[in-house]
Amino acid sequence: MTVSAEVVKMPARRDVDEAMCPSRLLLEHVMSRWGVLVLIELLDRSYRFSELRRAVGRVKPVSEKMLIQTLQTLERDGLVHRDAKPVIPPRVDYSLTGLGREAAEQVRGLALWTEARMGEVEQAREAYDAAKRLG
Repeated sequence: MTVSAEVVKMPARRDVDEAMCPSRLLLEHVMSRWGVLVLIELLDRSYRFSELRRAVGRVKPVSEKMLIQTLQTLERDGLVHRDAKPVIPPRVDYSLTGLGREAAEQVRGLALWTEARMGEVEQAREAYDAAKRLG
């Protein structure tokens, strides 16, 4: 069997991931830089947008645009609930759904493990770097 020399146009990477492996795409959403922090913060309580932005951005600030995108993605996936109240000024609260709580508990477990094992990871990195320097 021969393959023609024609160039086959491949769909965009995200289209391929979503069509071929939707669980991989969900994992990307949950484990994204801001997704992890949003899920862990929302485990404790619901937040207004500005409160959540401050809580998530304690170490490194998160842009409003990035937080909005993260929340919309997690809401679309059924992990976050957005409750918009028809008051002046508008009030929007974010909380976890049951599915979101399950995911957040798993993510928090990984975050706790990471914190507990960081010393060992740093030692491994130092040993690796030293070995690389020696050639």
